[in-house]
Amino acid sequence: MKQFTGENRFWIRPPAQFHLEDGILTVSKRYEISDEKIVVITEPGTDLWQRTYYGFQNDNAPVLQIKTDEKYFSFTVKTEFDSKHRFDQCGVAIYLDSENWLKASIEYENEEFQRLGSVVTNLGYSDWATTDIDASIKEMWYRLSRRESDYCLECSTDGENFKQMRICHLFKGDGEISFGIYACSPEQSSFTATFSHFEVTECKWKAHE
Repeated sequence: MKQFTGENRFWIRPPAQFHLEDGILTVSKRYEISDEKIVVITEPGTDLWQRTYYGFQNDNAPVLQIKTDEKYFSFTVKTEFDSKHRFDQCGVAIYLDSENWLKASIEYENEEFQRLGSVVTNLGYSDWATTDIDASIKEMWYRLSRRESDYCLECSTDGENFKQMRICHLFKGDGEISFGIYACSPEQSSFTATFSHFEVTECKWKAHE
């Protein structure tokens, strides 16, 4: 099984290196990668969403992934974030193409609460399953597990005790896939997301008996 390391990772839309502010175009490094962590500074107006309810289609969030044809595995990562504007988010993702992907993250809502949840997009239509959590939470672990074309998303506050968020199916998720991390700010905001403790292991989502 490939690990989430430098020689395996690749960007789907790397974070923009150019930023327009007050009519002036500047160059700024919006991500840093080391063996221990990956830091992403989000670009305003970036998101992943397809059609459902809101009507719009957004497909411009940066996603850092690796490819695998392994049918059974788990991917774990810790996220830390200073989000403070509506819909700011960072977490795990599987991005196959613009109309087939999934993501799990915390989306900031206001000073009182934010939404811990996930989006699964099949054949160009997204859903959004959430639960409200306190806005003071600024770190979360995620575990993404695969059993062929079925997937399980879990979360944890300590990296040890994981709770199920959802089980889902990707219609195009039965062959080689790409999985990893993402961060974005759908509205006119920006924040810093830090990813660490990357681990790819045998599948920790046990078969149903």
